[in-house]
Amino acid sequence: MGVPSLPRQARMSLRRARWASKMRKFDRITSNPHVLSGQPCIRDMRLTVRRVVEAVARYPDRSELLAEYPELEDEDIRQALEFAASALEDQVIHRGAA
Repeated sequence: MGVPSLPRQARMSLRRARWASKMRKFDRITSNPHVLSGQPCIRDMRLTVRRVVEAVARYPDRSELLAEYPELEDEDIRQALEFAASALEDQVIHRGAA
């Protein structure tokens, strides 16, 4: 059986603490509720983390990516990828006996 879930308020507090810890690590990732509905952006620009990750997939050649987005710096790209990866949770799926 699973571990009983935390009360809602405790879960919310844990999420806020994780977000604050994550944001200290990602100094180039910003979020403002008045800009792009609070989506995580690169250095207060109207360039979302999602768009950067999509651009990395679309332009595997870094020089093409930087030609398309000249305002980006290598550290912006690195932090966007790490930020996106940190938002994904690893899950262990137990399979029954075959």
